[in-house]
Amino acid sequence: MRDEPLRKLGFLTIGLFDGDNPRAGHESTLEIIKLGEDLGFDSAWVRHRHLQYGISSPVAVLAAASQRTSRIDLGTAVIPLGWENPLRLAEDLATVDILSGGRLNPGVSVGPPMQYEKVKPALYPDTADHEDFSYARVERLLSFVRGEPATDFAGTEGFEVFSHRVEPHAAGLGSRLWYGGASLRSAQWAGEHRMNFLTSSVVKAEEAEDFAEIQLSHIRAFRAHHPDGERARVSQGLVVIPTDSATADQKARYLAYAEKRTPRTAAPQGPARMLFSIDYVGSSEQIAERLRAHAGFRAVDEVAFALPFSFEHDDYVQILTDSATKLGPALGWKPPA
Repeated sequence: MRDEPLRKLGFLTIGLFDGDNPRAGHESTLEIIKLGEDLGFDSAWVRHRHLQYGISSPVAVLAAASQRTSRIDLGTAVIPLGWENPLRLAEDLATVDILSGGRLNPGVSVGPPMQYEKVKPALYPDTADHEDFSYARVERLLSFVRGEPATDFAGTEGFEVFSHRVEPHAAGLGSRLWYGGASLRSAQWAGEHRMNFLTSSVVKAEEAEDFAEIQLSHIRAFRAHHPDGERARVSQGLVVIPTDSATADQKARYLAYAEKRTPRTAAPQGPARMLFSIDYVGSSEQIAERLRAHAGFRAVDEVAFALPFSFEHDDYVQILTDSATKLGPALGWKPPA
């Protein structure tokens, strides 16, 4: 058990918007990311939502964020690769990484797209039955981002000059790729392939039914199979809502939100036995005390606390401000100089 002071403080947002006025929601997300930088957060992460009222193109949003910020790391948690062509995604990721000055931290996952039977006629009308949604899809992305050949042709043809690898090539991006995993197998695979590991508020109950114990087992499995061992990077993402400066109305809504979601944390859900973490609501001191007793938290030194899905812009401002000024310091974190 590492049990070290928190080294990196990050946050994650889903970037909700009104379908009748989508620009306002996207602008709010960009403002929240800029606020995070101003407050000293080390990283800001966006989620990926297709055919919903949340960010559907995180790479494009982070390209915009890269031009409004100068220091904060920008991540995706996560891009489901079942919706993506790995070569095209590698081009987009490298482009945004270069625009950001080397601050991009792409997180990905595998598996069939959500609601696949309903969306495959639109997504893969000709190849739906032949698409490979296994880890091989991540391996393709890794090879392209890391500069391995995408073709055996390179050189000049007429006036056109061709490269054998994906261009632009962003040196260093390959070491900043993250895998979002919820199982022991995913944790081990990510370690074996020299990725970083994102562990969130959902895990698969394979060998136990205690969330923190399961999460710790995933972290240990990842590091046991990673060449960097105990130095391999893991980021924990729980829903954390400090209330130090919240109004009475905000506190009531936050508690109601957590209470509504609590029943699903009592036991594993569905055939896959997915187990959800509780949401942490309270003063920064109360939350810090609970996190310090959490086996998964004690094994990491960086986090990306998730903002709740359905709150208002002012709520996120309050939560982020308290997280950076109260909760982070209570966990031993210090903002950059």
